[in-house]
Amino acid sequence: MVSGLLEEFEHRIEGVTLIPGRGGVFEVMADDNLIYSKKATGEHAEYEDVAPGVRELLS
Repeated sequence: MVSGLLEEFEHRIEGVTLIPGRGGVFEVMADDNLIYSKKATGEHAEYEDVAPGVRELLS
């Protein structure tokens, strides 16, 4: 997923930071905006789940 985000948005984002969580919580944040939450969906995020939210945020 990270490589896809960096490839698609290479000229629009500075980088990606991975922060370990606890209890299976996986969230994708951009500028303090929640893009995806495994806790909310119960499913692990795929690139296709995250990219639309990043596109919307950057538009």
